[in-house]
Amino acid sequence: MAHFFIARPVFAWVLAILVMLAGVIAIILLPIAQYPTIAPPAIQISATYPGASAKTAEDSVTQVIEQQMNGLDNLLYMSSTSDSFGNITTTLTFAAGTDPDIAQVQVQNKLSAATPLLPLEVQNQGVRVEKASNSILMVIGFVSDDPSLDNSDISDYIASNVLDPLSRVDGVGQTQLFGAEYAMRIWLNPYQLENFDLMPSDVVAAIEEQNAQVSAGQLGAAPAARGQQLNATITAQSRLQSVEQFKKILLKVNPDGSQVLMADVAEVQLGSASYQTDSSYNKQPASGISIALATGKNALETANAVRAKLTELQPFFPEGIKVVYPYDTTPFIKISIEEVVKTLLEAVFLVFLVMLLFLQSLRATLIPTIAVPVVVLGTFAVLLILGYSINTLTMFALVLAIGLLVDDAIVVVENVERIMEEEGLEPREATEKSMHEITSALIGIGMVLCAVFIPMAFFAGSTGAIYRQFSITIVTAVALSVLVAIILTPTLCISLLKTTDGHKDTGFAGWFNRHFNNATDKYTKAVTFITHRSVRFLLIYLGIGAVMAMLFLRLPSGFLPDEDQGVMMSMVQLPSGSTQEQTLEILDQVEDYFLEEEKKNVKSVFSVAGFSFAGSGANTGMMFVSLTDWDKRTSDNDKVNAIVRRAMMAFTQIPEALIFAFAPPAIMELGNATGFDMFLQDRAGLGHEKMIEARNQLLGMAAQNPKLTAVRPNGLDDTPQYHLNIDQLKARALGVSINDINSTLGTALGSRYVNDFVDRGRVKQVYVQANTPYRMNPEDIMEWKVRNSEGQMVAMRVFSEGEWTYGSPRLERYNGISAMEILGEPAPGVSTGDAMLEMENIVSQLPAGVGLEWTGMSYQERISSGQAPMLYALSILIVFLCLAALYESWAVPFSVILIIPLGILGAVTATLLFNLDNDVYFQVGLLTTIGLASKNAIMIVEFAKSYHEAGEDMFKAAIHAAKIRLRPILMTSLAFGMGVIPLATSNGAGSGAQNAVGTGVVGGVLTATFLGIFFVPLFFVVVTRVFQGKDPEPDTLPITPDKEEPRHD
Repeated sequence: MAHFFIARPVFAWVLAILVMLAGVIAIILLPIAQYPTIAPPAIQISATYPGASAKTAEDSVTQVIEQQMNGLDNLLYMSSTSDSFGNITTTLTFAAGTDPDIAQVQVQNKLSAATPLLPLEVQNQGVRVEKASNSILMVIGFVSDDPSLDNSDISDYIASNVLDPLSRVDGVGQTQLFGAEYAMRIWLNPYQLENFDLMPSDVVAAIEEQNAQVSAGQLGAAPAARGQQLNATITAQSRLQSVEQFKKILLKVNPDGSQVLMADVAEVQLGSASYQTDSSYNKQPASGISIALATGKNALETANAVRAKLTELQPFFPEGIKVVYPYDTTPFIKISIEEVVKTLLEAVFLVFLVMLLFLQSLRATLIPTIAVPVVVLGTFAVLLILGYSINTLTMFALVLAIGLLVDDAIVVVENVERIMEEEGLEPREATEKSMHEITSALIGIGMVLCAVFIPMAFFAGSTGAIYRQFSITIVTAVALSVLVAIILTPTLCISLLKTTDGHKDTGFAGWFNRHFNNATDKYTKAVTFITHRSVRFLLIYLGIGAVMAMLFLRLPSGFLPDEDQGVMMSMVQLPSGSTQEQTLEILDQVEDYFLEEEKKNVKSVFSVAGFSFAGSGANTGMMFVSLTDWDKRTSDNDKVNAIVRRAMMAFTQIPEALIFAFAPPAIMELGNATGFDMFLQDRAGLGHEKMIEARNQLLGMAAQNPKLTAVRPNGLDDTPQYHLNIDQLKARALGVSINDINSTLGTALGSRYVNDFVDRGRVKQVYVQANTPYRMNPEDIMEWKVRNSEGQMVAMRVFSEGEWTYGSPRLERYNGISAMEILGEPAPGVSTGDAMLEMENIVSQLPAGVGLEWTGMSYQERISSGQAPMLYALSILIVFLCLAALYESWAVPFSVILIIPLGILGAVTATLLFNLDNDVYFQVGLLTTIGLASKNAIMIVEFAKSYHEAGEDMFKAAIHAAKIRLRPILMTSLAFGMGVIPLATSNGAGSGAQNAVGTGVVGGVLTATFLGIFFVPLFFVVVTRVFQGKDPEPDTLPITPDKEEPRHD
């Protein structure tokens, strides 16, 4: 192939230009994302049971739904929550790669079997099935400069005019309003109802009857009488629209003809549909919307579409309302991609300098440099064809590939120059001879590098999705670099190289060459010494391998490194029974801390009382904290982890509440917080009280463990509950219907949604509930009366009594078993893998019947830790087999793969020195190290094999090959290492992942190169001796290095 294109240089250039043109088009068309679709798709079932307790909701709704979710394809795990507001959520998580549309259809089909078994109230509210992510993409705040607008006014406008358009934006999975729109509130007075012998059910019935839209039909509709001249729609009763109209609803007509109206028994007002939350932005009243990304959608595109929709709606906002973004994960995506692009350019520049140092000719250096844009742009074109995106993983892979892709071109240029100097040939003849000698080596190196990375593409799960990005990108770049080295590089050598180009004898180049030649002589003597003392140095090699294994086992494990994403969160939980007013006071203190003590680092704080990831309730609160830009937070003390640590210390001074500060995880779709995520399961039916005891025991043991911090339940503590015992026999004896009792309690104390009304053209809800003074204390319940069969009003106290108990406001289940979610973080300097082991050890000490299951990112980390050994073994095996097939020899592969432990030693040592983890990025870096080490070994072993087959004894062949290939090995290895250094030293947005990839690779390059150049000749000698037993007869030499490499004194 090389000779074909040497004779057709224009053809070679045309192919290169077409590849670059395709790459430019691909860059324009490729989507940009932080990560590809890594998180498993999730389908969420949501239902509401008005007025139900958490236990009632779990028993009558949650378990009924769960029991039907059997036989779903690719289901990984299922989690459910039921709370005291009657909200039920079941989230089903499927294996990565599952089509979310098909999963949603399957879940919908299963749910259809459960729906008829649900309470009628739940069916009337509707059961929803949605594709959604549990992570929050962004929080949008709405604040007003007009002091006359309070939270309710802002929330009503946002709910009526903004929420629905945003929820229809492509990519938006779920929206949650921190606030509520207006509703018609009917506040009942029990004493007034008693005066007129009325019950709450009478009020509800009157509203249903008089606030209705009647379809009255038409006059003259077909079939009509012959000659009919009139056709008109009949309008009759329609929905009410104002407070005054609701006040005039007729409840009763007395025998004397007097009327009882709604205003006589209730206060009617336009209030909020929910008083559950109260939010503020930098201490200003505000409303907000949280947006979750739909499964499989692009975060950047969705965020941009949301911003565009808000820009479109903003001109219609009431005077003074403005939009703010207190929590937005997308700026980090943009800047992290920009940082990787900058790293890529730095890598190209550093590689150029290394090549210039060794090649010592600008023309010669330009040849491998030209290969860079051809290969990089060609890789983008392939990514577009395969449906990939420009994301941090593919960009990391390109940075790693920079050093690899210039290697092939460097080998060609270096060998052409060597032949020109040694044999005095012209560039064309030297190029033809060089390509004849090294084409097989180029293909061999390419095959080995591809063999290292190809197995990664076939792993499943979220870890496999990450591996696949690296695998496809690097394999594509390596394959293209081999093609460029065979097709384009020879043409460039003929065009650009001159016979006068060569290693200089004067100036800096001369100084460098003299010292390099001296070093080469010393290196040759050292290799001679080592190869003739094989037993001694094989023992040293075994010692190095033992040290490597020991260090590898000590390496802490993890899944992905934490990142400073420019945002953080804080969660507040007060003791059970605390009011929203008390929660707001604590939130004010936390807000003051961030805005005053951390004002250098904090841009804004959006706080929400009544909402948190642990559940909703009057005693819970949440804060979304936006940090200043990364270029203003360059010190380690200004990074998000340092801010979190200081906040946690400061919050210990607020004893009235448990307050946690935390940063979001590296992959938002896999959770809401860094650290670990697990469920404590009741596998033996121990009951809620025993599980609370076990949970508290676990939290106590975790608090004393120095490797753990911020271990907390992601739920709510049991709260005081007032249990009402109805004496049904006595009630029936008094002629009181049990249904009327239940209806009265549910409506008066639990709030009853009746139907809808029209407010300024929008349909809103009507609620009936007891007025505030009549539902504050247990005694108030007893004052409510129910009408018996004789028309008499009977007080609740006559047939009921109450007692105080404890119950959970939020119950959780995991994989169909009662469970409690536990979150936590490793202590500083401890990996998540070690922290997870500590938690497993603690759970093993809990009472029998209490189990543990990991979820979210921790689940993926457990899977990835099990896959890594198999990945390493498979990659090494395929490298071995490829080399055996390529060289038709079992000796060559053994000589090559024995270098691998030397590279691993450096990667592990560097990772330990910089306190990094054995995570997915390290595993990718380790495979890269394996590929680079194998490449270096091939460059020596192939030449040594050729010399040996030509008649040299194995010792001379090994020494000769090591000497002649030293320069290209050092040049390509240093070029690769310098290309990766920007990753290892990065300090901006996304630096956590860059450091995780780069640090191990740099360490591996150093040891694989500077130890490998001494040990590979030894490996060749030992393996050849074992496989052949004696020197072979002289054979034809495919490579003709009959001269020593010339001196450059």
